[in-house]
Amino acid sequence: MDSTHTTFLTTLLVFKNTIREELIRSVHVYKVRGGKEREVEREFVFSESGSYGEMQASPILRLQKICVSQVSEGYQNGVWLCIFAFHTDQRPQLPSIPFLLLVSRNPKLKMIPTLLNDLRVIYELACKSEDRGIPSDSPGECQEKRNDCQPTKKTMPMLRQDLNCLPSDDGMSGTLDNKLDVETLPGIIEKKRRAPSDHIAKIALPDLVKYFDVPIVEASRNLNVGLTVLKRKCREFGIPRWPHRKIKSLDSLIHDLQEEAKQHEPECEVAASAVAERKRMLESEKENIERKPSMDIKSETKRFRQEIFKRKHRAKVLEKQTSTLSNT
Repeated sequence: MDSTHTTFLTTLLVFKNTIREELIRSVHVYKVRGGKEREVEREFVFSESGSYGEMQASPILRLQKICVSQVSEGYQNGVWLCIFAFHTDQRPQLPSIPFLLLVSRNPKLKMIPTLLNDLRVIYELACKSEDRGIPSDSPGECQEKRNDCQPTKKTMPMLRQDLNCLPSDDGMSGTLDNKLDVETLPGIIEKKRRAPSDHIAKIALPDLVKYFDVPIVEASRNLNVGLTVLKRKCREFGIPRWPHRKIKSLDSLIHDLQEEAKQHEPECEVAASAVAERKRMLESEKENIERKPSMDIKSETKRFRQEIFKRKHRAKVLEKQTSTLSNT
């Protein structure tokens, strides 16, 4: 903020693009000497993986002649959603400032001083307003808020229960209506512990093969490792994709052939032997995929699978038509 042209900040509106969330726009209103107001609109890129930067911005929001003094958080103008609104006639509260705009939580704000300088003005006003609400007999808390200028941590409610003994019936009956749902409290649930590194290092390809017939999430639970760790182990063994679907598809075809073999066995030995041969081929293909999970299902097997699907579909249609005729 240029002190030669402006005296102080009167309004700051920060908008977030609802389509491209890395785009941020701000509208700054300064009280110029002589009582006049000057509006400035800026646009920034808040890159999560990279740096922050300011871009050349055409006045999109101001051209639509919005009344900046009446804009509050939650106001939306096209794709731009207001995430923070500061007006001098409304003292800001620290808890209402988003973490995205707090330099202690988001150090990248130092890359865009045109926005950070005005935010620091708001931080100071917010700290002063909170200091006014603190009794004079607590100077330690007042000094702490001046130095930190950040929202205080929320204190968690204390459960009045001795964990070494069971709750009494009287205490339970008196607190049923005011029962505390512990699962809804943030920070109460214990964070899942990571698997030890030596346990992860011992996982070999045969250990993974045991669970190829189940989804990868269930396999990670059975192996006592996280999903990300299991995917990394798959890459180490050259497994680009968890072969659960391929194994399941082959198992389904083998089951269908077993049922078909039971039907043809008493009727025709040739048909039964052909079905048995097909079953052996599928079992062999399944073993090859378990040894080399990157291998794809053979095109011949895919055509046979498609034939099975069509056969089942025709059987369902025929069964439905038969039931309809019998009902009529």
